[in-house]
Amino acid sequence: MKLRSLLFVPGDRPERFDKAAASGADAVILDLEDSVAPANKGKARDAVARWVGENEGQITRIIRVNPLDSGLLNADLDAILDAGADALMLPKAEGAASVRALCDMMQGLAIPILPIASETPAAVFQLGSYAEVSDRLCGLTWGAEDLPAAIGAAASRESDGRYTPPYEVVRALTLFGAHAAGVLAIETVFPAINDTDGLAAYAARGRRDGYVGMMAIHPVQVPTINAAFTPDEMEIAHARAVVAAFEANPGAGVLQLDGKMIDRPHLKQAERILALAGVATG
Repeated sequence: MKLRSLLFVPGDRPERFDKAAASGADAVILDLEDSVAPANKGKARDAVARWVGENEGQITRIIRVNPLDSGLLNADLDAILDAGADALMLPKAEGAASVRALCDMMQGLAIPILPIASETPAAVFQLGSYAEVSDRLCGLTWGAEDLPAAIGAAASRESDGRYTPPYEVVRALTLFGAHAAGVLAIETVFPAINDTDGLAAYAARGRRDGYVGMMAIHPVQVPTINAAFTPDEMEIAHARAVVAAFEANPGAGVLQLDGKMIDRPHLKQAERILALAGVATG
């Protein structure tokens, strides 16, 4: 599943669904949770189920359901399970136990799950547990909005937009939790819709640190995110050269390329870049 960019769209705004799908995003996240008022939940479920059922194969369709303890999840699943979603996003997940609980409610359907893994204090201490249920996941992501509210923090960011130290820790643990589970690490949203330069810098930092995709809150953000998480021609060419060097010297542990030492970690990184670019190796 290719997930460079994942665009949120409110589930009670069906007039936006086709526009979101045409944005260039790799996936749309049809939201039944925070962006939908309680009075509109039923309307949203029906609209999302209908659109998902009518648009198979057009774009990756992810439905964000309500949390396990919300009292709303059973109604969500009753409405949308048969629609054929490509994945379910689980908010306020608290580790492998939450994934297992959702799986138990899914009537035997093996729909991949994308947990939002950092929205409660307890969730932070479970970020290493997702490897236990990696076969049920399509990725792991985090958020920096609900957690500050849960603990009474004034903010999660400094005045210049950087995360404060507690949330840098959570971001890093999510990144490592995803890679430990062998699933896609998805960066959280950038809330300043009109700050294209800030978004580009933020997405580039995510790519640098080991995230492979990012969530978006507006279609205008999608091209910048896609560009950040798509290797350029120079990166691809260098990665090909690294792979070719080791293929030509299969017994070597260390080689020289363009006057610089490369070893097996460089090979692994090159293979990752080619995979991100959709380029076959070997």
